[in-house]
Amino acid sequence: MKLHTREWGTGDRIAVLVHGIMSDHRTWRRVAPALADKGYRVIAVDLRGHGASGRGEYGAETWADDLVETLPHGPELALGHSLGAMALALAVERLAPGRAVYCDPAWELRQDIALVARSFAEAKHVNRAVIEHFNPRWEEADVDVELATLAAWDPATAHALPGVYAVGRTPARPVVPSLVLLADPSGLVSPELEGQLTQRGFAARRVPGAGHTLYRDDFEGFMTALDGWV
Repeated sequence: MKLHTREWGTGDRIAVLVHGIMSDHRTWRRVAPALADKGYRVIAVDLRGHGASGRGEYGAETWADDLVETLPHGPELALGHSLGAMALALAVERLAPGRAVYCDPAWELRQDIALVARSFAEAKHVNRAVIEHFNPRWEEADVDVELATLAAWDPATAHALPGVYAVGRTPARPVVPSLVLLADPSGLVSPELEGQLTQRGFAARRVPGAGHTLYRDDFEGFMTALDGWV
């Protein structure tokens, strides 16, 4: 499937951004312009089932295949968050970016996956007060974006998660130079898994005190943690 995209900036240096579940390209409202200011042409997708992209069958390989179908081959930088980091890892060999950054990647779910899927689907209808309560560090504009992206999101994507995580999705090795950028603490990448990743050749950094959507909790800290990678 050809995905809906949004672009910032111009030129030959390309950065691609892949959001997580329940979100879309609008989650990058500060990151994308900041990368454009660094000289990148930034392309952010709406994954299948999200934003203005089409609906259809959902699964790990499908989301990855859509990235390969949509994005240019060989971007200088590819950055994925959460579920988007999982899809990016499955597509990275075919996309062949110069560098990859995986932001608090959802490669493993240690919780009851069926319960997680149900809770995500129920989150479709949360209100502003709930979002603000669970994300006290977000700017008001990020809350506005979250409400808009939830409205555009197909909750059937959440029901695909038990099938997605019936197997582990942690990469065996970094196909390209790769940074794993973690929340502090991360609910998805344990210290043990972080150690395994560094042994496999991944670089790992944390954004101190930031939650899962680290670029919205601490934008400046997030950009600082990308030093040397963007």
